Amino acid sequence: MQPQLPVVLPLVEKRRDTPRVVSLFFPLPGRAEPCFDPLSAGPGQFMMVWLPGVDEKPFVLSSLGRNRFGITALVRGPFTTRLRDLAPGAPVGFRGPYGRGFRGWQEQAGGVVLVGGGCGMASLALLAEKLPRAALLQGAPTAEELLYTERFPRQVSFTEDGSAGRKGLPTEALREALERGEARAVYTCGPEPMMAAVVRMCRKAAVPCQASLERYIKCGFGVCGQCECDGRLVCRDGPVFSGEELAEMPSFGRTRRLASGRKVGLDFGS
Repeated sequence: MQPQLPVVLPLVEKRRDTPRVVSLFFPLPGRAEPCFDPLSAGPGQFMMVWLPGVDEKPFVLSSLGRNRFGITALVRGPFTTRLRDLAPGAPVGFRGPYGRGFRGWQEQAGGVVLVGGGCGMASLALLAEKLPRAALLQGAPTAEELLYTERFPRQVSFTEDGSAGRKGLPTEALREALERGEARAVYTCGPEPMMAAVVRMCRKAAVPCQASLERYIKCGFGVCGQCECDGRLVCRDGPVFSGEELAEMPSFGRTRRLASGRKVGLDFGS
């Protein structure tokens, strides 16, 4: 097996999206690199991001332009805090893309619904750009936590406190679309209980659905087994799974593993 060495690039811009979410932008590599090719990444695939002397964590590609790409991070621990505090020019390592992203969207003629919650919107961002006619539903606790509101002005927003958009959850609008027969394919990423509800509704309506899971990923390409979930490796077999696959994964929507490997409920530590 060839060593997976990261390609180191300088931070060129940092943007605060919400009080807890930051997007960071980096230049595209000047030449093809065997261990890192962001231009080949499909929606929903991820990269391993390395902070020298700190650690390495997985992040999806949340934006891709002619000269640069971006990642989006929810600040919730030491690694993402260091990302947030990086100064322009700081070196960051990348390798990837890895995993299995969203599939079948190229064949969709209409009736696509994207359901995002919180920083899960980052996984849907490239897909939303490729499917501008898709219905984009986003949920957040408050108005200030809604993500990419200027980037996707046509999205329908839901807030739990009613401070922006419709008061409630995006799953309510999805249920209405399914009942009217308007949803023919659904893609989702966000809090796992929300995604579990989306998958249940879609399976009941016999509408194909795909969801992007978050698990503790260490190697990124199926060697260490740290991200094992009901016999599947999320880094290699996912992170995007179909509704049929998730129906065979009893941990989905119920439990996750800590860095130690211990299995806990999804509300552990929240």
